[in-house]
Amino acid sequence: MSPERFSGPPPLVVGVLPGQHAEVLQSATALAEKLGVPLLCAYVDEASYLVEWDPARSAHRLSLHPDKDDADVRTVSEELRALVGAACGAKPVEWTLRILAGDPARALGRVAAEANASMIIVGTPERGLGHRISAALNGSVAAWLTHHQDRPVLVVPAHMGAHRDTPE
Repeated sequence: MSPERFSGPPPLVVGVLPGQHAEVLQSATALAEKLGVPLLCAYVDEASYLVEWDPARSAHRLSLHPDKDDADVRTVSEELRALVGAACGAKPVEWTLRILAGDPARALGRVAAEANASMIIVGTPERGLGHRISAALNGSVAAWLTHHQDRPVLVVPAHMGAHRDTPE
């Protein structure tokens, strides 16, 4: 379902990733339920780049890795649909998943503008050396959004904060 087909109020946009900490979807789903608004879950395929923006299509993309099979994107999409479905559970929350291309922060900003979203919800950066290097090179999605958006951005921290070495 595309955001243009949501019934009722504009959605909340939530950035989703495979392996993302559960608090992001839990918080987004709870907030959507309390506000009575739909969720537009967005995954950005970073291995692609945006060629042209057309709101009528979920993404225009060209792979930066020509050998990469679209089956990879379908697998991730199916995994994310299962995660979102489980997070929404029996709650009366209308939701959809969009697969986007390009820079994650800018792609989330574009889809939020297209859908006239009332808020963008993202998680804090994941822990680990790979994520720290990525954030150093590409910047933080949450930081970019909070500095360049005209709509509220909710940054959901992981239960185990970065200052802790062991779970509670």
